[in-house]
Amino acid sequence: MRYQRPKGTADILPTDTVKWQYVEGVARELFKTYDYQEIRTPLFESYEVFSRSAGDTSDVVTKEMYDFNDKGDRHIALRPEGTAGVVRAFNENKLYGPEFQKPYKVYYLGPMFRYERPQSGRQRQFHQIGVEAFGADNPAIDVEVIAMACQLFAKLGLTNLRVAINSLGDQTSRANYRQALIDYLKPHYAELSEDSQARLEKNPLRVLDSKDPRDQQFVADAPSILDYLTPEAHDRFEAVKQMLDALGIDYVVDATMVRGLDYYNHTIFEVMVQAKSLGHGYTTICGGGRYSGLVEQLGGPDLAGVGFGIGLERLLLLLEEEGAALPTLPTLDLYVVGIGQATNLVSLQLVQAARAAGLIAERDYLDRKPKAQFKTAAKAGAKAVLTVGERELAAGNVHFKNMATQEEVTLKLADVLADFKGVYTAQLGE
Repeated sequence: MRYQRPKGTADILPTDTVKWQYVEGVARELFKTYDYQEIRTPLFESYEVFSRSAGDTSDVVTKEMYDFNDKGDRHIALRPEGTAGVVRAFNENKLYGPEFQKPYKVYYLGPMFRYERPQSGRQRQFHQIGVEAFGADNPAIDVEVIAMACQLFAKLGLTNLRVAINSLGDQTSRANYRQALIDYLKPHYAELSEDSQARLEKNPLRVLDSKDPRDQQFVADAPSILDYLTPEAHDRFEAVKQMLDALGIDYVVDATMVRGLDYYNHTIFEVMVQAKSLGHGYTTICGGGRYSGLVEQLGGPDLAGVGFGIGLERLLLLLEEEGAALPTLPTLDLYVVGIGQATNLVSLQLVQAARAAGLIAERDYLDRKPKAQFKTAAKAGAKAVLTVGERELAAGNVHFKNMATQEEVTLKLADVLADFKGVYTAQLGE
């Protein structure tokens, strides 16, 4: 029986992993300039870490979580997003202590898991790049993460992005808005989707995030949360907009945007793009915001946090469609052709010496004829070929062929092994 990968997963082959590594590398280098350091958290956590942070009425918890009881009857969940696990690690390792600089800045890269309908750029096992910064109330840190996301996309070659921002306000703002939204939606209760009916009293803001056409007809005329911000929350949002203007970051204010997880408050944002590969209209490729209560909710002190997450699959699809400069698999610097069983050992010595000199090198392991080996070297794009047969071995020689010029010279085996990089460079004129 030939087995197949589970639905909603993908095999990322070497021709693609080189592109993944490139994008991840660009992100790492950029985050370093903002003083963010990498953190790695488990792929699974206690179920409560996600149910408490994401909210028990969110789609993530009610429909999409991969959760199970392990052999110790502990309720475990594969991580559906990165923030909650990072907050748990922040608390458990007491990274809020005075010995750690504030804001405490980290980034992560890795797989996440959600049981949803697979589609272009969205899998059940998907990958995220994310950042989190803890311990700063200054709205400048909100703007910093938005600027960092925009700078990353610019470095990767993306243009014509759409940045949308909103404010969910403080607790008082949300409480006032929550009641206004309930009052507006209640007369339409029978016309709402089943999910929104269930959420109306528990979390009416979820209705604004619904993609169901039955709900969307009411979203357009719903009260705006911006009309219910407290003076403090209003001033904070104005400061965010002023800073974005100062940095020259174009944005739109989208009062219907609430994000999909319950832990957000104050600034939230999304970076969107219009691309055929990701469907019609604008598609979000980055989203995030501020979460002032999540650290305390998961057992830590009352510290603010802010961050974002980027879907890698979607980002790579977009880069391909936009014709961004993505790397391909590297070609060989050298191929060693060994002719005859007696050359097996010296072929191994030569290819290892080449690798020790920092060259990308390969040899034949299948006892093929010389013609087949040369064909393999040419197909792999080898810059040079070293050939050794039993006669050359007896004489202590090897043949060096420059594949670009087709010039071939005979060299002493001992000289090649003694200074592989020097000989290689001299023969290719590099």
